[in-house]
Amino acid sequence: MRPIILFSKMDFSQSNLFGYIEDLQELTIIERPVRRSLKTPEEIERLTVDEELGDIERAVYLLSSGQDIQGTSVVANLPVLMRQNPAETLRRVLPKIREVLHVAGVEMQLTAAVSFLTVLQEESVSIHTYSHSFLHIILQNLEHRDAGVSNAWLETLLAVIEALPKETIRHEILNPLVSKAQLSQTLQSRLVSCKIMGKLANKFEAHIIKREILPLVKSLCQDVEYEVRICMCRQLEHIAQGIGTELTKTVVLPELVELARDEGSSVRLAAFETLVNLLDMFDADDRSQTVLPLVKSFCEKSFKADESILVSLSFHLGKLCNGLYGIFTPEQHLRFLEFYKKLSTLGLQQENGHNDNQLQLQTLEQEKKYISVRKNCAYNFPAMIVFVDPKNFHLELYSIFFCLCHDPEVPVRYTMAISFYEVAKLLNSGVYAIHKELVTLLQDESLEVLDALVGHLPEILELMTNGGENSGSESKLLSIPDLIPALTTAEQRAATSLKWRTHEKLLQKYACLPHIISSDQIYYRFLHRMLTIILTNNVLPVQKAAARTLCVYLRYNRKQEQRHEVIQKLIEQLGQGKSYWNRLRFLDTCEFIMELFSKSFFCKYFFLPVLELTHDPVANVRMKLCYLLPKVKSTLKIPTDKHLLQQLELCIRKLLCQEKDKDVLTIVKRTVLELDRMEISMDAFQKRFYENDLLDQEKERQEHLLLEMEQLEKEKQQNEGRSTNINDKIFEKKRRDSKTSSVLAKSITLSVPGNSSGTSAGKEDKKSKLVRSQSFSTQALHPKYSNIDKCPNKSSATGYTSSVSGLGKSCMLSFSDDSFRTHSTGNSGNAAFPSSSSSRNLFNSADQKTTGNKESQSRKMSIKNRKSNS
Repeated sequence: MRPIILFSKMDFSQSNLFGYIEDLQELTIIERPVRRSLKTPEEIERLTVDEELGDIERAVYLLSSGQDIQGTSVVANLPVLMRQNPAETLRRVLPKIREVLHVAGVEMQLTAAVSFLTVLQEESVSIHTYSHSFLHIILQNLEHRDAGVSNAWLETLLAVIEALPKETIRHEILNPLVSKAQLSQTLQSRLVSCKIMGKLANKFEAHIIKREILPLVKSLCQDVEYEVRICMCRQLEHIAQGIGTELTKTVVLPELVELARDEGSSVRLAAFETLVNLLDMFDADDRSQTVLPLVKSFCEKSFKADESILVSLSFHLGKLCNGLYGIFTPEQHLRFLEFYKKLSTLGLQQENGHNDNQLQLQTLEQEKKYISVRKNCAYNFPAMIVFVDPKNFHLELYSIFFCLCHDPEVPVRYTMAISFYEVAKLLNSGVYAIHKELVTLLQDESLEVLDALVGHLPEILELMTNGGENSGSESKLLSIPDLIPALTTAEQRAATSLKWRTHEKLLQKYACLPHIISSDQIYYRFLHRMLTIILTNNVLPVQKAAARTLCVYLRYNRKQEQRHEVIQKLIEQLGQGKSYWNRLRFLDTCEFIMELFSKSFFCKYFFLPVLELTHDPVANVRMKLCYLLPKVKSTLKIPTDKHLLQQLELCIRKLLCQEKDKDVLTIVKRTVLELDRMEISMDAFQKRFYENDLLDQEKERQEHLLLEMEQLEKEKQQNEGRSTNINDKIFEKKRRDSKTSSVLAKSITLSVPGNSSGTSAGKEDKKSKLVRSQSFSTQALHPKYSNIDKCPNKSSATGYTSSVSGLGKSCMLSFSDDSFRTHSTGNSGNAAFPSSSSSRNLFNSADQKTTGNKESQSRKMSIKNRKSNS
């Protein structure tokens, strides 16, 4: 809308038109210098080289009379010339490069350093020839006035030292180094000497290092420039590894102690880091008497005087604590643990202060520093678990773990996500304690955190479900309710973002879920989601990842009904979909099916739907199908799949005869030749296909095993239903028997004295009958039978209730008869209780009566129907 408004306000008067013309003229004036900057014909002529010149002649010509950019291209092409013609390149081109480098600019110098290193790595010439031809050029340019160029040549020299023989190093490098390391030399020269000495320490014996290198090391450690002291301090680690523990203790350790007390904070920091890296080379006495006091003072000064070293201290704290673990007293152990906890929450406490601009700037700088400290604490968290022992994790470190996982800054949470798998491995049986933090990181708002966590997600989930204290299904069930919503939320967040690589990675890792959660949970929460992604997502790698994960879910699905439903959807929505894009994805899915399933499975469900795509109206689909046909043919077995082979040959013939697209026809002809060369495997094992057939047989066995397991589960459920019915019947019978026995005992005690109490006994008989009838009525409405409608077999359930009611009636009659008999023969004092066999007979007779009544009713109904029909 804005351009329309501006256009409506434009004034087309003569003065304004002239103003617009002047503006246009100014634009043309601006463009003129751009045109002038193009090469003139004379310049183009000077840049032109005779095409008939060879590579060597052209290189020499360009280095001699060409421009800088042409000389730089020759130097960059030096490794190619060395491969093609090393002798002529060394004789004619390399001397020219040596001459040009004296006056060359920075770009050519950097290019030459890289080219010389490439020649060394490719081993175009022997190391003797290389040292004779290239080493002098490297040493000449080592002290270039530009620091970047000097560092580039130094990196090349350090790589060359690794390959050079000792004698060459001693004469060409070590002997000149003595003079280059003197205080009278330039700062750049002394810095280069420090780095070279660190590299030479691993090339010579200890006595040579002690005699020729260690005096220079001591001199450079006491250099007047702090940059030299820092550089030499960082090389002491390499020198210590070259001279061994004894000389390290007597020579290197005193220098480190002195450097740790240096006036410069950066020098002290370098000494502290070198001490931490050399902890393994010091014995217990050196650690307790020398290193530990230095470390303690260093940690104290970090908070009081110099906060700039907090970042480095937090980075090395885990290695430091574990390196000094054996010499810590309990108090010192607790002190360093509290120091780590303090660093882990540094900057999160709100402090009262002024709101001045200067304070705000300081706060911003401190905030960046504190974020780095907490990030380093997250990096060292696995080391601190080892320091406190995983058994004490919940008591000592869980609160810090919680804070780091919920830190407001993304870099801290990102580092925790990366180290989460290490933490889970260390906790082992107590891994369920960090279950909530896993859910938190899965639902993190930053996709960087999710991407870092997903890398080891299958291993983490396996530890979560199988490595808890209640290992097995119990812990598995406990962890699922929170995990499944978190996993679905993570996938949806990745799907709605623009970071499709994170989404693809997530879908690939979700293929582990069949080993983590149940088949039904995957079917209802994840499987259909994968199908939706295939149908709706626009990113091809994401679609393929979803297709493969869906095939994995289908592979481990334990219900045949669900498998058939998914297969039907794949064929209808993908294979027979309206969009050609969906049909292409169907072919991708079929490739995954052939990879994950047995040959018989593919032939049974997908072989014919794939062949139907030979009639697809889109050429790209037919083309992709042609590429897939050799794999499709490899799934056949003769003679079982002979009819499918005939269908395949028929489709190929149709393609050859009816195909009109030239590209597709070319691929069809190429595919036909490949299919003719293929050999089809037989039903019986063959030597040439033995491994493939064995693998396919294993896949087929697992598929049959899933079907058998499903059948066994169904039978088990039916048997459990029957057993519960039988057990309930037995339980009801025992309760009735106990009720009647107690009532009969009471009636016997009342009827034994004589006939004088006949009226009262008659009343008691009536009461006992009433109690028995009430007990049977309450038992018939037992809570276990309140959900009788939920049983799988309704007819059996109704039969069961009718049999129970029939049993109740028959038992009431038999018990009443027995009580009457007992009352009439009360003088004998023996009560007639119904036996188990009689109860079974009564049960059978009751069933026969009910079935007889049903049969008679059905006969009457059939007679009535016949009469009405007649």
